[in-house]
Amino acid sequence: MSTHSLCCIGYITQDKIVTPHNSVYMPGGTSFYFAHAIKHLNADGFLLVTALADSDMNVVEEIRKEGIDVKVLPSARSVCFENIYGENQNERIQRVTAKADPFTIEGLRDIDARIIHLGSLLADDFSLDIIKYLSGKALLSVDVQGFLRKVDNEQVLPIDWQEKREALKYIHILKANEAEMEVLTGCTEPYEAALLIADWGVKEVLLTLGDKGSLIYSKGQFHEIPAYPALQIVDATGCGDTYMVGYLYMRNQGASYREAGCYAAAMCTIKLQLHGPFCGTKETIKEVIGNL
Repeated sequence: MSTHSLCCIGYITQDKIVTPHNSVYMPGGTSFYFAHAIKHLNADGFLLVTALADSDMNVVEEIRKEGIDVKVLPSARSVCFENIYGENQNERIQRVTAKADPFTIEGLRDIDARIIHLGSLLADDFSLDIIKYLSGKALLSVDVQGFLRKVDNEQVLPIDWQEKREALKYIHILKANEAEMEVLTGCTEPYEAALLIADWGVKEVLLTLGDKGSLIYSKGQFHEIPAYPALQIVDATGCGDTYMVGYLYMRNQGASYREAGCYAAAMCTIKLQLHGPFCGTKETIKEVIGNL
C-alpha cells in the first residue's frame, strides 16, 4: 500500500449551474474541483477517492488522463446538484435531485495519506465513525459545508451539525464560510467563532469571508488573508474547494499559515473569473498575489 501526501475524498456530482446570464451543465463536487485544480500545481502523491454511477465514469477517465490517481467506490447513482445564483455570487439556492451511496469505513480501509481532506456535500456523506477512523490514519481536513446541509424534498436546507462537539475533536483543519461559521458556532464575529471552534479541538481554523478575505487561526495566532480583486465574477461554484486545494497544497509544502492562505485566496480569484474548475498556473497565482 503506497502512501500519498494528500488525499481528497468526496463525490463527483452532475451539476446544473444557473446564473442571471445563462445555465451550464457540467460535472462538479469537491473531488472534481479539487482534482482539476491540483493538476495545475503538482498532482504527484495526490489521490482522489470518489463514488459515482457507472454511467458517469467518463468523468473519472478524463481525470485519470491528466495523470491523477483515482479510486472509485461503487454507487447506484451519482449526486445531482442544481446551483442557482443571483447577482450576488456569495449567495445561492441549491437543489439535490439524486444522491449517491454513503462512504463506508470498509471502502476507505486501504487509504493511506499524510493529509486526508473530506469534501462533504451533504450531512450523511461521512459518519462520525468514519471521521474517527480516518483521523487515526492522517491529519484530517474537513470542509464543514456538507455537515450543515440536509435534503428535504430536493431542497437543500441548513441544519446544525448535531455531532460537532464530538467530531471536531478529531479534525485537524476545518474550513467554513461566513454563513456556515454562524450556523456552526452561533457567532457572527469571525474572531469569536474561530476561538470557539479551536476550543472544540480544531488545530487550524479557516474562515472564508467572501470579498472580505479569510481568517486563519492556529496556535494562538490570527492571520488575516486578503481577498484579491477579480476582473469579473463569472462563477463562484467550487471556490471553497479551490481555496482548500491551495491551502493544503502549500501547507504540505511547508508553507506558513499566511503563505498558504494567500496562495489559496489568489487561486479563488482566478477561479471566479471562469466557469468550471481552477485552470490557472503557479505563475498566474504569483502574479495575483504580487498585484495586490
